Amino acid sequence: MADLLDVLREAGQAAIGLFTFPYFYIAIALVWWHARHTVNLQRRLYHVRLYGTLRLTLTRVGAGLAAGAALSLAGLGAGAALNGETLMFVWIALGVLALFRFRYICLAYAAGALGLLQSAAEWTGFGVAEGTAAEALRILLAIDVPALLFIAGLLHIAEGLLVRLQNKTLAIPLFLQGKRGKAMGAYAVAGVWPVPLLWLVPSSDGGFSLPWAPLFGGDAAAWSLLAFPVLIGFGDRTSAYWAERKAKTSGNWLMLYGAIIAALAVCALYWPPLVAIASAAAFLLHEGLLWIGRLAEAGKAPLYSQDGTGVKVLAVLPGTPAEELGLQAGEVIKKVNGTFVRNKEELHAALQLQSAYCKLEVVNREGHVKFLQRARYEGEHYQLGVIPAPDDVEFVASPRSASIWQGLKGAGARRLRNSPTMRYEEARREAELAAAEQAAAAQAAAEEAARAERERAEQEAGLPPRAQARMKS
Repeated sequence: MADLLDVLREAGQAAIGLFTFPYFYIAIALVWWHARHTVNLQRRLYHVRLYGTLRLTLTRVGAGLAAGAALSLAGLGAGAALNGETLMFVWIALGVLALFRFRYICLAYAAGALGLLQSAAEWTGFGVAEGTAAEALRILLAIDVPALLFIAGLLHIAEGLLVRLQNKTLAIPLFLQGKRGKAMGAYAVAGVWPVPLLWLVPSSDGGFSLPWAPLFGGDAAAWSLLAFPVLIGFGDRTSAYWAERKAKTSGNWLMLYGAIIAALAVCALYWPPLVAIASAAAFLLHEGLLWIGRLAEAGKAPLYSQDGTGVKVLAVLPGTPAEELGLQAGEVIKKVNGTFVRNKEELHAALQLQSAYCKLEVVNREGHVKFLQRARYEGEHYQLGVIPAPDDVEFVASPRSASIWQGLKGAGARRLRNSPTMRYEEARREAELAAAEQAAAAQAAAEEAARAERERAEQEAGLPPRAQARMKS
């Protein structure tokens, strides 16, 4: 009982100390920035947002805190030889990796990179006599890489669960440029969570004893709890699958990846040469997840493109009549108030035929026809809260391969080349330019005629009266 009280007392002190870490507030700020960027992109593409920045931030921070509490309980049986120096190296590794690809901000990549560097230093016998480099090498060789990989594995299991559980708020509709240059609908399944951890670490001054032996951390006699925040995130796009199915499939792959990395970390604990293999696997298997996701999309027909047979629903705004009617992404609105509709303009016009109610004929995802009706009230969304799949749009989301600057510029949106809207704007500008040129030419001609008339008048004024009469005649 006394040991349990010691653990609880230490956990409370570590949790309070967590709020003194600048990394914790940096992590929350990044979550807010990601949510804000998501909202700005939605406003740029289709001028409305599904969820507000504050709601997205609070939802993800709350989920991250819950995940952190669960992982901290799991960490009571794992332990790790972690310290402030190790965490500093992890954050440095994350910063360096982010220079190559922004998606490399992941503990699995950082732990894998540090593990490969450590193995290379051990195999080559590389050494530095003294100075800052020698101290850095000492810290690198002392890092408990298997424990870091184990934590990374658990974090990816938690990430997979969060992706599955929060698939509704993670799925954001997008406009993308298709292979033929036309706009098509898609979904981004992306989220970022701050996960605060309380982890068992060996203590050299005081601490508490445990009635069990943690998996990592050696045969320490005393232990303490180290509090530190971790930022986890996920991002993928789909145009060939329903967003909720994509989120569940991706979540399952992430949990499988996390289980494999955690198992390799435990094996590396008992067979040190496996550290390099586990570190490389953290890189390669994570890249393999991306490859599997893109391979699943390749060659598939897009689900969210207009085909001229009706208005394809890309998304439904929360709290709108469309949500009350039960409309879903991927369904096709065929008729509104008895009138066939093929685009958003016809949809809006058909809704105006009856201002008090609306009747819809809709083809669902399975191809079955269903009939919906509802009263309409003043102040409701002019399209019932439906975001149609794109047909004539000006902006699309930047491709996934875009640089960080391209992702930040214009909230991650760019103009769609050769779009009907852009062609209309170009034709309008050309017409305005031609009209301006014609007006300038007409004004120049008028000025030239006036000048000639003035010269003629001046010439007449200098002639005798009889000569002026002859010129007028």
